[in-house]
Amino acid sequence: MTDWREVELAYTDEVIGETTIPELFFDSVERNAALDAQRFKGGVYDSSLLGTVVEDPPAGEYGGITYREAGDIVRHLATGFRELGVGADDRVGIYADTRMEWAQSDFAIQTAQGVVTTVYTESSAPQVQYLLDDNDAMGCIVENEDLLDTLLSVEADLDLEFVVTIDDVADEYTDRDDLYTLAEVHDLGVEHYDEAAFQSWLDGRDWEDLCSLVYTSGTTGSPKGVELTHKNWRTALNQVRRRIGPRPDKAPGVPKIDAGKTSLSFLPLAHAFERINHFMQLGSGITIAYAESPDTVGDDIKQVQPESAASVPRVYERIYNQMREQASESPVKKRIFEWAVDVAGQYDDAEDPGIVLDAKRAVADRLVFSQVREALGGNIEMFISGGGSLSKDLAKLYRSMGLTILEGYGLTETAPVLTLNPPEDIRLGTMGIAFSEVDLTLDGSMVAEETKQQYDGEVGELLAKGPNVTSGYWNKPDKTAEAFTEDGYFRTGDVVARDADGYYTFVDRIKQLIVLDTGKNVAPEPIEDEFATSSRVDQVMVVGDDEKFVAAIIHPNLEELRSWAKSEGISLPDDPEAICRDERVHQWVAEEVDRVNERVGKHERIKEFRLVPTEWTAENDLLTPSMKKKRRNIVDAFDEQIADIYGKDPKEVEA
Repeated sequence: MTDWREVELAYTDEVIGETTIPELFFDSVERNAALDAQRFKGGVYDSSLLGTVVEDPPAGEYGGITYREAGDIVRHLATGFRELGVGADDRVGIYADTRMEWAQSDFAIQTAQGVVTTVYTESSAPQVQYLLDDNDAMGCIVENEDLLDTLLSVEADLDLEFVVTIDDVADEYTDRDDLYTLAEVHDLGVEHYDEAAFQSWLDGRDWEDLCSLVYTSGTTGSPKGVELTHKNWRTALNQVRRRIGPRPDKAPGVPKIDAGKTSLSFLPLAHAFERINHFMQLGSGITIAYAESPDTVGDDIKQVQPESAASVPRVYERIYNQMREQASESPVKKRIFEWAVDVAGQYDDAEDPGIVLDAKRAVADRLVFSQVREALGGNIEMFISGGGSLSKDLAKLYRSMGLTILEGYGLTETAPVLTLNPPEDIRLGTMGIAFSEVDLTLDGSMVAEETKQQYDGEVGELLAKGPNVTSGYWNKPDKTAEAFTEDGYFRTGDVVARDADGYYTFVDRIKQLIVLDTGKNVAPEPIEDEFATSSRVDQVMVVGDDEKFVAAIIHPNLEELRSWAKSEGISLPDDPEAICRDERVHQWVAEEVDRVNERVGKHERIKEFRLVPTEWTAENDLLTPSMKKKRRNIVDAFDEQIADIYGKDPKEVEA
C-alpha cells in the first residue's frame, strides 16, 4: 500500500504551479467562471459597488458574484489603479475589515504590479501613520468614514497620492480631488481598460517579485513589515494544496478542499493566516462567504452552511462555550450536555469502545452532537486551526462531535505555514508534520533539561528554511540579521517538540517561558490551554518569571458564574469588580484551578491567582487582532493584582 506522504510529494494539478498570485486568480476565473466566488450579506455595508457593479441582496440575506464577475471587477479595478498612478512595486495600504472588496482590491493592486501593505482596523492614528509611512505607501484603500477620519488625522505626515473608500461617504469628503470611491476607480477602469495592457501587467511580474508587506502584530515592539514575494505565498499554497487538496488517494470521508465547496471567512485579512486561505480558496474554485462580523459567526455559519472554515483557537473555545451556555438554559438540558461531553471523552480515549459505550455515543450524538453540527450549518467537513496552540481536550471534544479540526503551525515570516496535520492521520495535540519543501531543525541549546524531559522526542527552538520563508523585514536590516542563523535558518522563536513520526507539538514562545527563581522553566501556554474547556474560567494568563512560584490572572466566566449563584441561592453584587473580590467566587474558581493543577507538574502548579473583571479584547489592546494575548499589556493592566500576589510594589512588576 502506497504511503500518503509519497503521493503528496508527487502530486500536482491545475492549481499547483509557479505563477504569480494574480495569475493564480485569473487561471481560476477561467476554470471556474460559472461558480460563485464570493458571497456577502445584504444590509451590512454602504459599499459603493452595490447597486451598480454588484447587485445588492436583501438585508440579512446572502447574495453572491461568480468567478467571471469577480474577474471582471478585478480587471477594471486594476486598470483604475493604474490610472491613479500605481506602478511596479508601488506600495498601497488596505485599511479595512475582512469583506469581499478587501480581496478584490488585493488582487487588483497586485495585478497593477503594486505591493499590498496591511493596516489593522484596530490601529490608533499614530499606528496607522507608522504602518503607511514605514513603507512610503503612495495610496490607501479605506473601508468607511470612521477609518477615513482616522487616516485624515495623520495624512499631513504621509505622502499619499490618493485615498480610495470602499463605502460611499458623505458629500463633505467628495470635494477632494485625491479621494475616490472604489466604484469610481472601477468606472475609471471600465473607461480605460485595454486587454493588451492588462496582459502586459501580468506578464511583467515574476514570482520572485515582492507581492505584499504583512506587518507583524507588534506584541514585542513596533510592527515589522514582513516581505513576502509571490513565490513565498505560492509555494506555501502549493504545499497546502498537496496535503488537503483532491488527491486521488484520499479515501471517502476524508476532508479535502475542492472546487464548488464553500468556506466562511471572518479572520482579519490583514494577517497572513486568512490571506493564504483566500489565495488557496479562490485559486481552487471555492466560494468564500463573508461573515457580517466575528460576533455574528454563529448565525452566519448556520445560514451559509459551509464545508470549511479557518480560525484561531480562541474562536473554537467561544463556539464551545456558546454550546455549553445554550445547554444551560435548563437544568435538564445542562445535565444531558455534560453527560454527552463525558461520554465523548470516554469514547475518544477508548481503544475498543465496546457495545455499551457505542450505544451511549449514539445517544449522545442524537441528543446533542447532531444538533451542534446542525447549528454549524450541517455541512462542516473540516475546521483549520492556526495562530496559536489548540487545547488537546478541546480538539478531542470536537472530534467526538463529528467535527474535524486540522491544527497547523506557521508564522507571518513563513507565509504562514510550516506544518499541518494530514487529514489521513490526525494526531490531536500536535501541529502536524512538516510540508515536503520545508527544512525544519531544532536548536535545543536554550531549552532547560526539565522542559525536554516532559516531551517525547527532540525539543528545541524551531528553525526553518524553505521557498515560503521571507528574505527579511522591510527597511530593517538589523532585525533581519537577528532573525536568521549563520547558515540561513529562520529563527521562529518557538520551542517545539518533535516525535519519532515527525509530528510537532508546540511548547511555548522562548520569550514567554517563565524562569522561576529556583531555575525551573515553566511554559505558560500548555497550562493556560488546560482551561480551554472550563466553564468557570473565560481567560487566564500565567505569570511568575523570576518569582518563587507560578501564579495567574483570571477573568471568570461571569455568565456561568451568575447561573451558578442563582442555582445555589447566592446573592452576588452587580459590580463586576466587587464580584471578583467575593470570597465565594474565588473559591468557585479555585476548584477549577485545583483541577488543572492535578494535570501539570509540581513546579507548574498555580499557587495563587487573582480575578479581574475586564475581558481581554483587541479593542482594549490586551489581545492582538488575531486574538493572541498581548502579555506585556496584560501585565501592565493588572500590575496591582500581580504585585499583590507576590507582595511587591506595582512599580516592581515587569512583563
